[in-house]
Amino acid sequence: MIEVRQAAPDEVGAALAPIWQYFGSRPEAEEVERFRTILPAERVLVGLDGDEIVGGAGAYLFDTTVPGGAQVATAGVMAVGVLPTHRRRGVLTAIMRRQLADAHERGEPIATLYAAEGGIYGRFGYGLAALAGDIELPKEHARPWHDEPLGQARLLEPDERVEVLPAIYDRVQAETTGMFTRTREWWQVRRLRQRPRKPPGYAVVIELDDGAQAYALYRHEFGMRHMISESKLEVSEALGTSPEALDAIWRYLLAIDWVARIDAYWLPLDHPLFHWIREPRRMACHVIEGLWVRLVDVEAALAARSLGEGSLVLDVRDELCPWNQARWQVEAGSVSSTTAAADLALDVAALGSAYLGGFTFTGLALAGRVEELRPGAIARADAIFGTTRQPWCPELF
Repeated sequence: MIEVRQAAPDEVGAALAPIWQYFGSRPEAEEVERFRTILPAERVLVGLDGDEIVGGAGAYLFDTTVPGGAQVATAGVMAVGVLPTHRRRGVLTAIMRRQLADAHERGEPIATLYAAEGGIYGRFGYGLAALAGDIELPKEHARPWHDEPLGQARLLEPDERVEVLPAIYDRVQAETTGMFTRTREWWQVRRLRQRPRKPPGYAVVIELDDGAQAYALYRHEFGMRHMISESKLEVSEALGTSPEALDAIWRYLLAIDWVARIDAYWLPLDHPLFHWIREPRRMACHVIEGLWVRLVDVEAALAARSLGEGSLVLDVRDELCPWNQARWQVEAGSVSSTTAAADLALDVAALGSAYLGGFTFTGLALAGRVEELRPGAIARADAIFGTTRQPWCPELF
């Protein structure tokens, strides 16, 4: 008989161990202690077979920017894993059910995650909500249309980074759908910590007329053959508070010498870099899954985001969260349950895909994920839920 409960403080390491073993390691005591500042035990679940912990999952707490700029409390799901000795015994299902119920009780309208295997999470109501791109750009083709430097670049010492970078990030996060808030502890534990067996990371800030407006986190993966550089410049994050600031930080990165290739991760598919360089086809872009979104509370989640003109009745199916399974009248400034005839029928995972604006109802209908019950309802839904930018989260959590 599988039991799921909240982890005790001394069980967090054991709860993380099932997923760590798939990464070929185990959570060491020092690492678990670091995590405590951003992942308290009360946000960790354990799955037990008798007295043995055979599965676990955690959920960070942060706010996510949704269309319109509102900040929505979010369960940032992480470290979901079950030991291979206990596959197909219902451990994962029991953990995911409990986690959704806990998030609902805590008043967190949405849950988000990055999926190691996307096929797992659709059955728990998560929908693929954003795509991202990893790029590989040979340095000889990293030629921007305009290459003169903008602003003043300054490399930050390690002890400066947590004082300078968060203010820039916070400005970008507040305006970017899909990005989440970071605490000072998050910066220290997750974003700025030196990774074992990795080259030291660098942080550069660009100062324009109105101060520090852009930054990049990157490292050099050194390589050389016959005195010719084979080094990679790995860009983990590059943000700017305006188009000019973002342009400035990328001009800096593209101009770094003695580099054979520039790799960057988790870029939004509408990133202006595709238009800034002369040969965008040379920038091999591998499209990957980004955020997955689960509406834990359909009413609260839809009410939090901006909605365009018009009215729509959605018939939402949600077996795991019965409080969501209803017909919802959706219009600007108002979301409520209704007995009116539905315009569209869909499951909560499809609604999660459309929630941030990353996928249209037209596209979901083409995939058989949405049923149009009244003519014209698909087009109306796209008008009501439409956004001008792709959602983006620059960090795997």
